[in-house]
Amino acid sequence: MLTALTGVYGDRPDALRVAGRDASYEELLAAARAVAADVAGAPAFAVTATASLETVAAVVGGLLAGVPFVPLPPDAGPAEREHILRDSGAVLVDVDFARRGGGGAGAAAEPGRAALILYTSGTTGPPKGVVLTAEAVAADLDALAEAWQWSAEDTLVHGLPLFHVHGLVLGVLGALRTGSRLVHTGRPTPEAYAEAGGSLYFGVPTVWSRIAGAPVAAAALGGARLLVSGSAALPAPVFRDLERLTGLRPVERYGMTETLITVSGRAGGEVRPGTVGTPLRGIRTRIAAEPGAEIGELQLTGPTLFSGYLGRPEATAAAHTEDGWFRTGDIAAVDEADGVHRIVGRASIDMIKSGGYRIGAGEIENALLDHPQVSEAAVVGLPDADLGQRIVAFVVAEGVTGPELTDFVAAHLSVHKRPREVRFVAAIPRNAMGKPQKKLLLLGDS
Repeated sequence: MLTALTGVYGDRPDALRVAGRDASYEELLAAARAVAADVAGAPAFAVTATASLETVAAVVGGLLAGVPFVPLPPDAGPAEREHILRDSGAVLVDVDFARRGGGGAGAAAEPGRAALILYTSGTTGPPKGVVLTAEAVAADLDALAEAWQWSAEDTLVHGLPLFHVHGLVLGVLGALRTGSRLVHTGRPTPEAYAEAGGSLYFGVPTVWSRIAGAPVAAAALGGARLLVSGSAALPAPVFRDLERLTGLRPVERYGMTETLITVSGRAGGEVRPGTVGTPLRGIRTRIAAEPGAEIGELQLTGPTLFSGYLGRPEATAAAHTEDGWFRTGDIAAVDEADGVHRIVGRASIDMIKSGGYRIGAGEIENALLDHPQVSEAAVVGLPDADLGQRIVAFVVAEGVTGPELTDFVAAHLSVHKRPREVRFVAAIPRNAMGKPQKKLLLLGDS
């Protein structure tokens, strides 16, 4: 699966740079073979997935050995680590990149067998193990290479965690499949991105917001070919700032751990803020909406989907419709003219039913973020005896009042979409990928 390790692109001395350390493909393959020898025959193995060459060698070693790789978040607490190891049955392994192994590729996984077991965030209970095959990963990376015109001529730059789809699957395995040079910056600072000299950059909205706030660093990215944002919605003001500073319109894409990346904007195509493009090759989508509604749950099917939740057949079945489509739990709308998708939010918390209207929280959040005094915003619906739910906005802002923000939204959107209440907070809580953790904001109302 990893074309770069077959010698097709030669052996670059700095094929990979991770947190300041360089390695060639030959060195990576030798280190990965040592890992493969260590884990051969295990049901699964886990590694603390730091931003390091050791993590890269671990995921490649697992593929060589045909043993599922389980990346452990470096900041996971003892209870979370214990749960992941117990649930997956993985052996915890220490990797030394300086060790070298010989021999062939080993007993590569049979078609359809698990290659990766990635654990979800567990916002509704203990994290679930998402089982991904090498075939699903390969299908996704090939579709993305086509959509983004991603090739061995590129230098991919990112500083994302190596225990998520974005950083590990796209950001490591994607580079090794396409043959593009990889520069992992360690911490994703504006200065590190600017110094890397890449042609293709990956980031989450938090990263892009910080880069947009550093004009000199942002201008240095003007020589790139493509900026890609994912894992959460990119605020429209950040989109516009990046375009102004770099001359590039960032591409957004949509995916989940269970599906990998399924919808994306295209390199060289029309890109509009607030949209995530069209389905990738092999992916079909549909919107399960109530009669007359423009938005509804996004459902999809295709070759990139997971095999199931590890040891949880009931949860796997519940995640699919009767006719086999995956229920994303995300609310979306599709432009009838060009098929471009727009993600409104999570069905569980971002679909607000107020006064008989179905309202997407994301639309209101983008409107609030257009106000020059607002730096962060999160919108939820709280129980209301009259409206069913009232729209409540949590904002990080200075020099503006709640009524002023309410009027601002009402002037930009339909009046019924205005917040009925504005609460000022010091920061919006977010997870490691920059996604707002709205349930934490609501603890005081539970």
